[in-house]
Formats: sequence, C-alpha cells, structure tokens
Amino acid sequence: MSAPEIPIEAAESTPLPAAAKRLLTWLVAFAFFMESLDTTILNTAVPAVSEALHVTPLAMKAVLASYTLALAVFIPISGWMADRFGTRRVFASAIGLFTLGSLLCGLCNNIHLLVACRVLQGMGGAMMVPVGRLTLVRAFPKRELLMAMSFVTIPAQVAPMLGPVTGGLIVAYFHWRVIFFLNVPVGLLALVLVWLNLPDYREEHSPPLDFVGLVLFGSGIALLSYVLEVFGEHTLSSREIVGLLALSGFLLAGYWVHGSSLKFPLLNLSLFKIRTFRAAVSGGFFTRLGIGGVPFLLPLLYQSGMGFTPVVSGLLIMPQAVASMGMKTALRKLLAVTGYKGALIWNTLAIGALLALFATIGKLTPVWIIVLIALLYGACTSLQYTAMNTLVYADVEEPDASMASSIASTGQQMAISFGVAAAGLTTALFVPGTAYLNSDLMISGIHKAFLCLGVMTIVSALVFAGLKRTDGAAVNEHGSEHHG
Repeated sequence: MSAPEIPIEAAESTPLPAAAKRLLTWLVAFAFFMESLDTTILNTAVPAVSEALHVTPLAMKAVLASYTLALAVFIPISGWMADRFGTRRVFASAIGLFTLGSLLCGLCNNIHLLVACRVLQGMGGAMMVPVGRLTLVRAFPKRELLMAMSFVTIPAQVAPMLGPVTGGLIVAYFHWRVIFFLNVPVGLLALVLVWLNLPDYREEHSPPLDFVGLVLFGSGIALLSYVLEVFGEHTLSSREIVGLLALSGFLLAGYWVHGSSLKFPLLNLSLFKIRTFRAAVSGGFFTRLGIGGVPFLLPLLYQSGMGFTPVVSGLLIMPQAVASMGMKTALRKLLAVTGYKGALIWNTLAIGALLALFATIGKLTPVWIIVLIALLYGACTSLQYTAMNTLVYADVEEPDASMASSIASTGQQMAISFGVAAAGLTTALFVPGTAYLNSDLMISGIHKAFLCLGVMTIVSALVFAGLKRTDGAAVNEHGSEHHG
C-alpha cells in the first residue's frame, strides 16, 4: 500500500505526521547524495575503465559529459512532470531510471553503450533533486522549511568530495564496475521506501508541455554544458568553441522569444520579478562559480602539488562535511539575528576570503591549519547553500513551487558546470604544461587560480545587496517542531 495522493491545493490542510516528515527528509537526502556522488565518482576510475574498454582516457570524456548533459536537458521538465503525474510517481520513476542506468553501465563492454547508459542514469538523476526538493516544499510549512532543507543539502555538498576518493578505493581494491553496481541494491531499497512513504502531491489540471520550448532550451543548455565540459582542452579549436557558444546562445535566445509569448512556458521566467527568487537564483549562480571549482582544485593541489595520496587528499577535504553537519543546528538562530540579506552578503565575502586562504596552503603548511580552513569553509558553504535554497521559495506562491524548483535546479546545474570550467580555465592559465612535472610550479599556479575564484566570489556578494532586511522571514519563523 502506497502513501496517499494529495492534491496540491489540499497540501496545507493535510499536514504530514512528524515521523513521516523525518522519513521524507532522509529519503530526499539520500537521493541528493546518489545524484551528486555520480558526478565525480567516475573521475578517478577513468584510466582503469578506458583500459578495460580499449579506448584512450581522452575518449572517456564523453562518458563523464553525457551524465551532466542529461541533467541539464531533463531538469527543466521535472516540475511539469511532478505536477502532471504526481511527486511520488516521478520521484520513484527517477530512482528506478537511475538504478537501471547504473546496472546497465556496470554491464557495458563498449564505450558507446556506456555513454548511452550514462544518459539514462542522468535522466533519473535530473528528476531526483528538483522533485525531491519540491516534495519538501509542499510537505513542510514555510516556517519549518529551513531546517528540512539544511539537512538534505548536506549530502549534496559531501558527495562531490567523497566521489574521487570512493572511486579510487573501489578501483584499487575491487573492480571499476562496482562503482555502478553499488547503486543497484541501495536504489532498489530507496525505490520501495519512496513508493510506500512519499506523499504524492499533484495538480488536478496541469498545463500542456511546452515541447518547442523543451527542444530549444534543452538543446541550447546541453550544447552550452558540452562546451563547458571540454573548455580548456584541445579537443576543439577556438573557432569551433566560439561557433558552438554562438549556436547555444541563438537557441537560448530563441527560447526566450518563444517562452515570453506563451501562457504556460517550459520555464516561467516571470518569477524573476520576485525579489527574493531573483536574488536566490542569480546570487546562487554567481556564488557557485567560485565554489564549484573547489572540488576540482583541492585534489589537484593536494595530490599533484603536495604529493598526497588520493585517500589522504580525501581525508583533508572531509572536515568540510563535518562542519556542514555541525552548522545545521546554528542556521536558524544565525539567520534570525542577521536576516537573509546580512547573512548572504557577509557569508559570501567570508567564502571569498577562505578561497583566498586556500592559496596559502603549501608543502610546509601544518595539517591543523589545513583542517581549520576546511572546517570554516564547510560551515560557510553550508550556510550559503541552505540560505539560497530556502530563499527561492520565500515569496513563491504554491502553484508556482514546481516551476521555481525547476528553474533553481537548472541554474544550479549550469553554475556547477561554469564553476568547473572557470577553475579549469584559471588553472590552465596559471599552470603551464611543464608545471605538471614541477610540484612547486604546480602549487603556485593553483594558488593563483584560488585567488581568482576568491575575487569572483567576493564580487558576487553584490547580487544580494538588493534584498531587504526582512526578506526570507517566512521561511525562518520558529516552528514548534524540528525535523530531520
């Protein structure tokens, strides 16, 4: 017997029991973890997989890019899918697709099949995060949303840090196929729990799908994601990259013209007229440009520059996760004192300063200083992600929640791609090819890349200057219960 169906207009009058809310947060957090982990876990296994499939390591770029491309294309329709078919059906289907894709990836003996199966896996992952977040928004009153969202965002922050280390350990002690097979039993368990316990919020009358908008926006965003994936490499010439960027811009401009004339567009950009939504999405995008490069740069600094093993490198990054979890208990009080505007401005400046502090880490830096910087950085990013993710829904009306979730998730996915591209570009700029044979030159170049990302992040604080002191109060009122 599955959880009941609940029309969206009845969500407020049909509150979930506290135990059901706790289980819901755990299920959504688990889905966030699965989706985020798979963006990085395969990176360290590239040499082993390429050797097994008899292709060059460079050819594996398509395997890595196909997953993020699928995320970029299918996230925009997640809100419409949830409204049309119900949050439980879509969330369960997403986990099912992700699990099936994982199984098929583990069975592949051909790189072309592996790319196709990664696309299937990405389709499932694209639905899991926005639909999971949407379910939380509808299950929790706004005054309780901050605590719920702060819990489920921790796995999304931890997973990219664990991915490279986990992949390296699996390849070292097991087989590269285990990377994919691990998702199967946990995915099946999650599928059963979701079907039995997740509330099924749905629209009674959903609008038709904007198929033309999906083609224009999906192809434009996929092309842009692809260019960002290969940016800084020599697989494409500068002329080809400029041409693809121009084509991507043309397709996205075409969507903007098309969508502005529709009553029910794929992504309702009029939501950007809401001050809190605009600040959360645009501020989140620009802030993530700096933050998004950290998972790429830190392993490079610790392993290629300082000579640490992947396991030691992962352990030095882990304090960020510890601080993220510890910050959860202080978020509500901190935001109550400073307000969203003060917290986001000062915290963004602090993150920029901490990125610059990473540029002081060298071979003689004591481990306790590295751990301290990681702890402070983890606490600040935890506050940043939770504040931005909850501010998105502060003034959004219930019927627009699914659209808001789709737009926010699309922006986040693009920001991650831009962040990695920015980190790769700055590293390529400051680290010449010969530096990979000289650890001192390597460290110096990565330090300069960190300084650039730090400055970019500090400048992004300007985006939050337009907020008012009272903005976000609706999602930070003290509720009577604490969940998760």
